[in-house]
Amino acid sequence: MASTLVVSSPNVKYTEDFIEASYEYSSTTVNRLSDGTLKVEPQVTSLKIQTERKVPRLGLMLVGWGGNNGSTLTAALEANRRHLVWRTKDGKQEANWFGSITQSSTILLGTDQYGQDTYIPMNQIIPMVNPDDIVIDGWDISSMNLGDAMKRAKVLDVALQDQVYKQLCLLKPRPAIYDPDFIAANQSERADNVIEGTRYEQYQRVRQDIRDFKHSTGVEEVIVLWTANTERFCDVTQGLNSTADELERSVKANRSEISPSTIFAMASIAEGCTYINGSPQNTFVPGVLELAERHGVFIAGDDFKSGQTKLKSVLVDFLVGAGIKPVSIVSYNHLGNNDGYNLSAPKQFRSKEISKSNVVDDMVSSNSILYGEGEHPDHTVVIKYVPYVGDSKRAMDEYTSQIMMGGHNTLVIHNTCEDSLLAAPLILDLVILAELCSRIKVKKDEPNAHFVPFRNVLSLLSYLCKAPLVPHGTPVINSLFRQRAAIENILRACVALPPNSHMSLEHRFDLENNAEPPRKKLKATNGITNNGTKN
Repeated sequence: MASTLVVSSPNVKYTEDFIEASYEYSSTTVNRLSDGTLKVEPQVTSLKIQTERKVPRLGLMLVGWGGNNGSTLTAALEANRRHLVWRTKDGKQEANWFGSITQSSTILLGTDQYGQDTYIPMNQIIPMVNPDDIVIDGWDISSMNLGDAMKRAKVLDVALQDQVYKQLCLLKPRPAIYDPDFIAANQSERADNVIEGTRYEQYQRVRQDIRDFKHSTGVEEVIVLWTANTERFCDVTQGLNSTADELERSVKANRSEISPSTIFAMASIAEGCTYINGSPQNTFVPGVLELAERHGVFIAGDDFKSGQTKLKSVLVDFLVGAGIKPVSIVSYNHLGNNDGYNLSAPKQFRSKEISKSNVVDDMVSSNSILYGEGEHPDHTVVIKYVPYVGDSKRAMDEYTSQIMMGGHNTLVIHNTCEDSLLAAPLILDLVILAELCSRIKVKKDEPNAHFVPFRNVLSLLSYLCKAPLVPHGTPVINSLFRQRAAIENILRACVALPPNSHMSLEHRFDLENNAEPPRKKLKATNGITNNGTKN
């Protein structure tokens, strides 16, 4: 049975349309003085936070809908909507959203009257989209319907596939943009469902597809998410894509270096739809960033952080935080799905290598005791295509660290990641949290201040991305603990709850007893008194 959250505080008000919270935001500014002194200034800013309570009917359009991730997510939405149960060799299995922080994780609220920690599901703090209500559509270069695409992916149990196959066969992807210069040549066999014409004509077709989807389904908001093949990096040059105007001129001029993912992003932005990049290529060239800001549209990325990289961001955070110095990180993985097939091409692998290699940078730079200026662990990433293992990716990592007095500590980890079963709930979280961000506004609690939305680059979604995209001038955070805490504490702030500090002072001090406790006297032992002097 779901719990009902009622915040009893003069700082929060529930109206028919909004949750309105008064919030004291504490932060710290550090000034580095010329003599090396760090002048630290705690600051408190009074804020008003307004969260719209009405959840819109949400449409999700996936680029690469017929791939492993897209077909798995679509089947999972159907299975959870119908509460399906099926037999496996280990017994009955019920549909669930394990792996989703919005659907399957909890947040610590506080301590109850019995002194016990009390938790609540993340999606019950403030109104969020129910996955059962999401309407799904999308594009793919393959014309295969979603039922057969699900079978081709070989991700889900056959007993589950059989229960959703007929419904998924009714779903067929819209034609997508295919440019063999940006993805591996081995993908040409799939490309029987493509948008013809110039880049500008393709851009216009994608925009029309979004409008048609809205009109035919009646959804109030659409989010577009790229879960298609990894592209190679595109060139970023002045005159091509360094500004929004350059980018628009380049598309109209049919410039060959404008990638399909960038065209999808532009079309989505032009239609006012949040765009999320789930692959590592540099879709968000400077011109796209400016375009999103100009239109006031949210964007987020890059590259899903599902298995091996998520573990890496935890382990390196643990090691550096414990004062242990990682000096070598070697990551090897092999997989046999179409993602691995595409990544067997060198240029596409390079895109993935970059997104996987940068995830330890902020943790390394946080500790100047362990690392000198410019010092960094050796970090190698290898990906191999092995068809037999299919979607069950094998990841092997070796972390070698320096410990006290020249000693070494080596951790060797084997991680079997069922790739799409990790990615599908992650896609769900990206979509639900991105939609939620569109309903939260903040202003300073002072006269003439106006409510403002999140910045258009949704850095709050960094928990779910290997290479977090952040607004200019904002530090990149890869630490999984800090990313998760940011989501949790912003949700708490929306209902005027303070951030979880885990100080637990009420349990560590007898705060109810104001009298000075009696001083305990130690017995003298071996001629030494309790004050350290000899008898």
